Amino acid sequence: MSRKWMIVSLMAVLALSFSAAAFAQAPAHLIVGAEKGCKMCHQGVAKGDQFKIWSESSHAKAFAALATPEAIEVGKKLGIAEPQKDPKCLECHTTKAFLKAEAGAAYVEAEGVGCEGCHGAGSDYKAMAVMKDKAKAVAAGLVMPDEKTCLKCHNEKSPTYKPFKFAEAVKVIAHPKPAAPVAPATGG
Repeated sequence: MSRKWMIVSLMAVLALSFSAAAFAQAPAHLIVGAEKGCKMCHQGVAKGDQFKIWSESSHAKAFAALATPEAIEVGKKLGIAEPQKDPKCLECHTTKAFLKAEAGAAYVEAEGVGCEGCHGAGSDYKAMAVMKDKAKAVAAGLVMPDEKTCLKCHNEKSPTYKPFKFAEAVKVIAHPKPAAPVAPATGG
């Protein structure tokens, strides 16, 4: 093979390599965990006590619920010895299994269905500079959940299914940020 032909071949291989890298998908967003990724900015009265509302919810207790005598009994009927270790149970009781995503070191399964379970893995949108711009946050992985999000778990496939009414359920988990306070009028 001539030297010229080898150089052309090498350049073609390099060009294809760089092209493939350019078209490769960006790495998936990582789950950061409610304690480390959400709590700092989503707690307190000014934020509508969002973190507190979640931490007192059934979602936050979803993993722990799998260790209750009731869950263990349901598991036995389904041939599941340890619900807290079974992928079928974890899929709706933990953020990581629900999102089928990788998690950072701060994430713990014990948080159950954390903020990211509904709002998407937060590694790329958790920064204040990103969160202040909703479009930027959505582009970085923030999800604005809807009924379809909920129905991934709250459906007839659940061994403990109860009819799911989205309009009622969303009120139970609502955690809106309060409207900005209106500045008092000054007398003049």
